[in-house]
Amino acid sequence: MTLINIRNLGIVLSAPLFSKLNLVVNAGDRLGLVAANGRGKSTLLRILTGTLEPTEGEIAKARGLTIGHVEQNVPSALLDATFRDAVLHALPPDQAESESWRADVVLESLEVPEELRERQLRQLSGGWQRLALIARTWVNEPDVLLLDEPTNHLDLEKIAQLENWLNMLPRDTPVIISSHDRAFLDATTNRTLFLRPEQSAAFSLPYSRARAALDEADASDARRYEKDMKTVEQLRKQAAKLNNIGINSGSDLLVVKTKQLKQRAEKLEETAKPAHLERSAGAIRLANRGTHAKVLVTLEDAEVTTPDGTLLFRTGRQFICQGDRIVLLGLNGAGKSRLISMLRGAIAEPETTKAGIKATPSLVLGYGDQLLADLSDADTPLQTIIRRFDVGDQRARSLLAGAGMTIEMQGKPVKLLSGGQKARLGMLVLRLTQPNFYLLDEPTNHLDIEGQEALESELMAHEASCLLVSHDRSFVRAVGNRFWLIERKKLVEVESPEGFFASLGGAE
Repeated sequence: MTLINIRNLGIVLSAPLFSKLNLVVNAGDRLGLVAANGRGKSTLLRILTGTLEPTEGEIAKARGLTIGHVEQNVPSALLDATFRDAVLHALPPDQAESESWRADVVLESLEVPEELRERQLRQLSGGWQRLALIARTWVNEPDVLLLDEPTNHLDLEKIAQLENWLNMLPRDTPVIISSHDRAFLDATTNRTLFLRPEQSAAFSLPYSRARAALDEADASDARRYEKDMKTVEQLRKQAAKLNNIGINSGSDLLVVKTKQLKQRAEKLEETAKPAHLERSAGAIRLANRGTHAKVLVTLEDAEVTTPDGTLLFRTGRQFICQGDRIVLLGLNGAGKSRLISMLRGAIAEPETTKAGIKATPSLVLGYGDQLLADLSDADTPLQTIIRRFDVGDQRARSLLAGAGMTIEMQGKPVKLLSGGQKARLGMLVLRLTQPNFYLLDEPTNHLDIEGQEALESELMAHEASCLLVSHDRSFVRAVGNRFWLIERKKLVEVESPEGFFASLGGAE
């Protein structure tokens, strides 16, 4: 049954985001919406809800269709409400009074602990706030559910929880998910739309299989275009040859033939479509200055504790060696960020052995945290680069342009940049630091799929040594060559992350 029919839809804001988009959404569709940051995903979702008018085209919806839209940010007016009230007051007033049980049913389905339900949203983590927005939307039981970056701020445990919840929804409820989380899309969708300025591509496949089909289609288009351009060149050469013969012989027939060949070449050139080239949001490049040390960090049964001294786990005897790309796995609160903080301190002061952690003196650290706290909100990107590194104004501008920053962006305070722009600035800072060891805490936060793949390629190409924490399963699988798991207050090495992922209970 068709619920939404999109015909020739297009929108132009500061630039064309997409055009001539045709799409049918049927009952039971689980549609993944994929595009780079700032390329129209959130815009399309707002058009579907009716809060934004398209530039061209139309949308036909089934009579009486209700759409629930979960946006990325929590409205400030909601922050003082308790978790339960935020959900309950999303219902119409008469229903909230007589059917308050509806809120409890949704909270139960999302496995929200009792002790969190009476806490204000401002006191909760970004992950719980995200689940509160989903609960608020679902309590009204919309016919169609739209989710904009639903895994933002969620740890692996909550992502698995959300996957289970989505896969338990009524099968005929369409869900449209805008996301950069490739594993999440694979686990929750059965269709994929790649949103493009021209010729958006849709496949009745989850993300990874759809991406392979798209790459093949793009390669086929590239081959066809190359063949057409060769034909155009040959036609023009034939026309030039006949033209010369016609002039020398005075043959009117050859003059006509020449004209026909030129017209065929021009027509083919006009109709031939080049293969799609993704407009890059800016290059991500890393560096590796290298070191002669084989062992970079030694852990001698270090104790990882909370700030008040409570033991979280012991490391046992472990070594981080050159070329290791170690992924640190563990439940939220197990102590991953605490270990990263301790390693950062030990590398900053290598002459001291801190709490059983010894770093080789030749280490130069590249550190990136999930909040991008190393970037000053008040500085502009240009100031960030010039103040930290020995580069002049022109060189700094060139580096920022390569990272996707326009002249206008370069002069804005960092706090006004989008998450994706901040992430690319953070990656540029990392590169210019010229490290030989990376500590990365959720490095793919705010990066679109293009950015994630670029970071993966850079880490592999430079054989960078690193220890990282990430909730992005695709990234972990692509990059990691060693895996440390925190369990039962011990740090143990495991062969792969799959056992840990499976233990969380999400779809594989």
